[in-house]
Amino acid sequence: MFIGEGPGANEDKQGRPFVGRAGQLLDELLGEIGLSRPEVFVANVVKCRPPGNRDPQPDEIGCCEVYLREQIEGIRPKLIVLLGRFATQYFLPDAKMGESRGQPFQAGPWLILPVYHPSAALRNSNLMQTMRDDFAIIPPLLAYSERPEIAALQVGHSHGDSSSGEPAQDDDSQRSLL
Repeated sequence: MFIGEGPGANEDKQGRPFVGRAGQLLDELLGEIGLSRPEVFVANVVKCRPPGNRDPQPDEIGCCEVYLREQIEGIRPKLIVLLGRFATQYFLPDAKMGESRGQPFQAGPWLILPVYHPSAALRNSNLMQTMRDDFAIIPPLLAYSERPEIAALQVGHSHGDSSSGEPAQDDDSQRSLL
């Protein structure tokens, strides 16, 4: 599983992650390690493009968190590759990309690997070899990791009055959007 920041203009129009130039580079990097896009799941921390393509704000990340959690828990990936700073800081809030990239971490039941976002390598060609080196770590990690067993977690926003002692019902009206 690969997780990026959020959709850009092309992604927002098409409703699919990584379809622009960054997506083309992601496809190229996947091919270099023997994987293709249909073999991996690609998601974003936020599901909608922030206005003016600005960085997502904490409340926007919070609003989308339930959907990302459901995607992760539904897939139970052997490895989550974090594409860029926002995806990395979702799991490792104090992480700095230059220090954490290319190093696997355990975050709860999840094995994660922070790497630079493909758009960073498009803006700075000096990062291209670093990205290739980081992607080269993926096949051995996949070979030696297992899908985590996770307990069912209640996710979603609870609505209603919980003072009756009855659990509030989840509002799952938007889950079909996943």
